[in-house]
Amino acid sequence: MRKVNTRSIVLMAICIVLNIVCSNFILMLRIPVYLDAIGTILAASLLGPVSGMIVGGTTGVLMGVTTDIFSLFFMPVQLITGAIAGVLYNRMQGNQLKNSWWFALAISLPGTILSTIITVILFNGITSSGSSIIVQLLYGAGMSQSLAVFLVQVATDYLDKLLTVIFLLFATRLLGKKWVTSR
Repeated sequence: MRKVNTRSIVLMAICIVLNIVCSNFILMLRIPVYLDAIGTILAASLLGPVSGMIVGGTTGVLMGVTTDIFSLFFMPVQLITGAIAGVLYNRMQGNQLKNSWWFALAISLPGTILSTIITVILFNGITSSGSSIIVQLLYGAGMSQSLAVFLVQVATDYLDKLLTVIFLLFATRLLGKKWVTSR
């Protein structure tokens, strides 16, 4: 984590608000993506993995006690996403759009595995997200519940993280070099 200063704290607060606003908007529309980690990944990319984890953890708690109780249970996914995104952004050579597909995959896969376990064990395959509808359709068609949850999580998490990485690619370009400094 970079040196804590006012700019870092303000950026982390903005990232938490970004997570909350985007995830509530998507939750309201029941779209089968999440967009709950845009701020987490932004903080991780600009400030490092610890900041990403702080933003993700804080988002999970705030969302869990205000609008979506499921967020509390999925907070470990936010934590692992922040950690992995921070490490990967630290090693990434420039923000190149052509690398977005593998980068999104690397960020989403650990969270996918963890969220599948949480969804199957704690919630029997049904959560507040729009992807639960797809899970139920696959389960109703004869697929095992665990496989249905995993396949839907892989697809929706990857799409979610790909959209996030592309968004952040453009956002960091707009923020300029003043914000994007070496850690």
